[in-house]
Amino acid sequence: MADKAFTVLDLINLELKGYNSLNLSCVCGRKGLAREISVPDLNRPGLALSGFYESFAHQRVQLFGRGEFAYLEKLYMEDKYDFIRKFFTYPVPCCIFSHSLQPNQKLIEIAEEANCPILQTDLASTEFSTRLLRLLSNIFAPKRIMHGVLVEVYGIGIMILGESGVGKSETALELVERGHRLVADDIVEMRCVNGNTIVGQGANKIISHHMEVRGLGIINIQQLYGVGAIREQKEVQLIVKLEQWDQKKVYDRLGTVQHTFELLGMTVPMLEIPVKPGRNVPIIIETAAMNERLKSMGYFSAKEFNKNVLRWIESGEAQTAYYGSDDIY
Repeated sequence: MADKAFTVLDLINLELKGYNSLNLSCVCGRKGLAREISVPDLNRPGLALSGFYESFAHQRVQLFGRGEFAYLEKLYMEDKYDFIRKFFTYPVPCCIFSHSLQPNQKLIEIAEEANCPILQTDLASTEFSTRLLRLLSNIFAPKRIMHGVLVEVYGIGIMILGESGVGKSETALELVERGHRLVADDIVEMRCVNGNTIVGQGANKIISHHMEVRGLGIINIQQLYGVGAIREQKEVQLIVKLEQWDQKKVYDRLGTVQHTFELLGMTVPMLEIPVKPGRNVPIIIETAAMNERLKSMGYFSAKEFNKNVLRWIESGEAQTAYYGSDDIY
């Protein structure tokens, strides 16, 4: 759910462009623009207008398409304004008319008395529904703030984690230098969209594409490397945890065991990469990104290697190579 109350006014004031735009304008009921939208869904109020209010989802945004509009016209002709008055006794967040449909003046007066906002869009009902549900899904998605760096490497969203000073920003800077893109540095906001996708972006859009490099200070990646070096948001497909090399720790050398990271109820593949002088961490992360793409295509290098070794052992060639032909006989 959203961190703070999301109101009808917030919905109108959202700066959305292209296929995300809702094209909303307020027809009446401006006193009710502070009404809260608390449910990431919408409702078509045809049954409610006919007098059936059982299970009426009044807490949702109410969408009036051509069908509902035609029924309203029928109510006007039959002088059944009590049906409309009863509808506005419920605390609905707002009513939205699609297809640029213009509500009747009598309905506008009733809505004004109830302080209920009436909005209008030129979009078709289906298209508007798709855009609004996608928007509300993002706004009300579960969120988590993480300390790290989110980069896009070969199309794979990689979240780099590690203790302060381990070299996260320097690694990301080298990746940007090598042609990859920065999403956010230091403070990353994670959202679970549609219940199955983790999307990351800068918690603060104003400073998300700035980077702190010890000894150098704050740098602006967009100004230094151009708009092609940044990205607003990206799905998190891999977690890379950097840590100082520990001589006593046994690190995975084959990669047959898949480690995961729990994040907002989802499991994300994770790699632990030890850092020490002489190791080129950016190249290792690039290789990890390409290997992750291979896995998504059904090829698991470590498992294929394991199968080939077992096949070689079972064939008897390994025995011959180890003992020699004279030792066997």
